[in-house]
Amino acid sequence: MKQERFSDMEYRCRKKKTKREEFQEIMEEIIPREDWVGIIRLYYPAWKRGRPPIEIEIMLRMYLLQCWFSLSDEGVEGTIYDSYAMRKFMGINFLDQDVPDAATLLHFRHLLEEHGIGKLFFDAINAVWSRPDG
Repeated sequence: MKQERFSDMEYRCRKKKTKREEFQEIMEEIIPREDWVGIIRLYYPAWKRGRPPIEIEIMLRMYLLQCWFSLSDEGVEGTIYDSYAMRKFMGINFLDQDVPDAATLLHFRHLLEEHGIGKLFFDAINAVWSRPDG
């Protein structure tokens, strides 16, 4: 279990959630992250030397934030640093982790586009939202 930080305690005492947080909580429930990570893993580069690649789930979450909020590569990186809600969705703790940089996201996005994975995810989310109970 992750240890709660002072900012988490302070943020938890707010009286109201933002629309962004509410949206992210809904998406957290409907997205089959483990399945999607498994799909990406088939194409994700294996670590052979140099710096290890960033966890697939972290990159997937960053990519989703970028798509949902229409942000540029640099924009999503900056927004994660600026927004507690975005950082919480990412699961990043600044004490031991950095936000992936814009160039890393660019390479990840290109990997998804090259293999048609982004469209697969987009279609899956649209299918859920277009259901009568969605």
